[in-house]
Amino acid sequence: MLAQVSDERMVAIPEEIGRRLGIEPGDRLDWTLVEGSDAVLVRRVTDRGALARRLCGLGKNLAPDRDLATEIDAEHEREDQDRLRSLGA
Repeated sequence: MLAQVSDERMVAIPEEIGRRLGIEPGDRLDWTLVEGSDAVLVRRVTDRGALARRLCGLGKNLAPDRDLATEIDAEHEREDQDRLRSLGA
């Protein structure tokens, strides 16, 4: 499937791919260059904050004085930033 890059370097995700992968507005995509080629690997990144809140809600009685979902989300955000820095972005 082909998609055209706009003047702002934006790309529309082909409808079938977006539907099959469940990509919604606001979702995050991770773009990785494939070494030695002109290919790019793009993957949908799960909203870890929402996932963390759902999972931590199951165990909120274990740490009632802490917001574990926010702590986990912040930790993952730091990991993402570290990864971007290591890639030179």
